[in-house]
Amino acid sequence: MPLSPEEPQIPERAQGPSTAPAPSHSMPTPRPVPGPRPAAAARPGRPGPRPAPSAQRTTPEPGPQAAPSASVATPQIQLIPAPLDGALDAAEEAVDLLLDSGRAPGEVLVITTGDPHPWAVHELSFGEDAYWAQHAAGDDVFYADASALDRLTPRPVAVIAVNGGTDEAVAAALPAALRRAGTLLVVCGEPQRVNAVLGAGV
Repeated sequence: MPLSPEEPQIPERAQGPSTAPAPSHSMPTPRPVPGPRPAAAARPGRPGPRPAPSAQRTTPEPGPQAAPSASVATPQIQLIPAPLDGALDAAEEAVDLLLDSGRAPGEVLVITTGDPHPWAVHELSFGEDAYWAQHAAGDDVFYADASALDRLTPRPVAVIAVNGGTDEAVAAALPAALRRAGTLLVVCGEPQRVNAVLGAGV
């Protein structure tokens, strides 16, 4: 089922205990007026108050959707709309927000489908052994190309930047990235392309 970059409508509850109207007023019970949500609405472990909303999927078994909890094995998927040449920047922003929200750097994995992240290029210049040793150490954000997904061990959060690559490569990378994400997969890319891939069976 494709993701929609529209924020889900969350009913707001009236604040305070319900009381009977004063005898001098015969107005109906007021309903909460939609307005700006407080900053506290951001959920822990998610990239903060981005304009792009989160979309939840429970796969592969159909059934009633439950509110996400720490015990749910299937990670949530959040789509951050970004153009092809802005997907990497959107991923960087998502990482910053994750770290600001309290995520440890070693909990975050960043995957690119097109050009590799500059950090990965720099670290690979010292040799693959040193590069993969940092992945094994697990004490910092790790950046990898989608072609290396089979070598990556799972982390609580995976961020994938759809910054290039063929449709076939992206279609293979998204489900593989989902399997590497313990609780949250953040997808940064063009919504139509991502939805087409997600709709094909992620």
